[in-house]
Order: sequence, then structure tokens, then C-alpha cells
Amino acid sequence: MQNNIQLDNGIFGNDKKLSLIAGPCVLESHSHAKKMVEYLLDINSKHNLNFVYKTSFDKANRTSVDGVRGLGIDESLKIFSELKREYKIKILTDVHTEEQCQLVAEHVDILQIPAFLCRQTDLLIAAAKTNIIINVKKGQFLAPWDMKNVVKKIENSGNQKILVTERGTSFGYNTLISDMRSLDIMKEELKYPIIFDATHSVQSPGGKGDKSGGDRRFVPTLAKAAVSTGIAGVFMETHDNPDEAPSDGPNMVDIKDLESLIMKLLEIDNIVKEY
Repeated sequence: MQNNIQLDNGIFGNDKKLSLIAGPCVLESHSHAKKMVEYLLDINSKHNLNFVYKTSFDKANRTSVDGVRGLGIDESLKIFSELKREYKIKILTDVHTEEQCQLVAEHVDILQIPAFLCRQTDLLIAAAKTNIIINVKKGQFLAPWDMKNVVKKIENSGNQKILVTERGTSFGYNTLISDMRSLDIMKEELKYPIIFDATHSVQSPGGKGDKSGGDRRFVPTLAKAAVSTGIAGVFMETHDNPDEAPSDGPNMVDIKDLESLIMKLLEIDNIVKEY
């Protein structure tokens, strides 16, 4: 039996209407965040999705020491609270240390464990103990069945509000590949909602030497393939000017192209789930 995860009026479930986790890679400013939230809420108003706004206060896993990391925790948490108050949105952001978990959990709705950190036991336990939803990304170095041990660390810490995200698997140097079998394997073995990260899956980690590259042309292909398997949601980073974005620009979907892609994904989702 599959577990569904409730977030206010929204439900994450592999047999429920597709959910959307979307937003820019990194929090750039209050004004930019407001603009992106308004774009996304306009799309959501037309399609009635279970929508969660995603952005990061700190991109700690940068290729280079000179990589843009974000606004930092203090300023970002103030902005998160203001966005939630003004727009009544749900927010997801990454955490990187045990100390961040409880503090950040007071300002957002979902804590995300980055793929590189998904086996960090103390981080998983600290996140679980906040008792809010935990989205844990499958490490690029893990097989889908290895995620059982990751999930158990969260469950054994008293939290069963878990989402599991596929974001591609390392395939040689600077390359990721998405194995669609992984989605079915994790649905069967973990019994939790499965999310597909369509934008990080087209990333080329470290592919530009001092930063990661990627190719957003393939986001629609992978997203459509993933949704056809029957999953809970898609995760897509988006930006109003991705070529000039400070982080992960090559992977992000231009916001002007997002709605048409979502419409196609919902058509596929409807066929698969017959809602």
C-alpha cells in the first residue's frame, strides 16, 4: 500500500493528481522571489496543482569555492516568512547541517536533503525530528533500492512524512543518466510518494570546469517519460532569465515555457491515473 503525504489541502501521492515543486535554484532577492512566485501562482491558478515553491538559501554543494551560494540563512528566512504571509504559499528549501534543521523548519513546509548528503545520518535524524515533510533526494551514487536505508533513518526517528526524489545517476565523468526503472522500483520498495527532478537530471556536474553545465532541451523529454510511469510529482527549477541566472542556469526551464510543459505533463498524468 502506498503512503500519501498531506500538506494542508494538497496531497502527494503516486496515484493522485501530479504535484509541482518549482522555483529558481537559488534565492536571489526578495523582489525576484516575489516575481517568480507570482508567475508560478498564475500558472497554478489555471491548473489547480498541489504547488510548492522551491528555492535555496544556500547552495553549499558548489563546484568551485567562487560559486554563488545565495543570500544566507538569516536574510532568507525573513524572506520566506514574508512570502508565506503575503502569498499563502508552501515553501521547500535545502538544509545542509543538523543545526539548520529546526531553525529552517519554522519558516518552511518541506525540508530537502540534497542528493550528496542523503546518507548523512545525523542530518537525516535532525531533519526528521522537526516533524515536517522531508524530501530526500536519491544520491547520484546510489541504486534505487539503496534508498530503503535512507528512508529507514527518517522513519526510525519518528517521521513518516517522506518524499523521495530521483535526480539522475552518475554515468562516467560529468554526466548523469535517468533510469526510469528507478521510479517503479522506489514506488514498490519504499511505498512513499516519488518525485522526479527533471532539471537536475539534465545537469553536467562540474561540466564547465569551475561550475556545472547542463542542457535544458531535454527537460521535457525526461519529465514526460517520468510522469508516464505514474509518480507523485515533478520538481523543476525555473527562472525568468536562466541564461543569466547565478546558479544552475543551463538546467532551468525558462518560465515562459513552463506552462505549456505542465499542460502536457497533466495530460499524460491524467491518462496514466484516470482522474
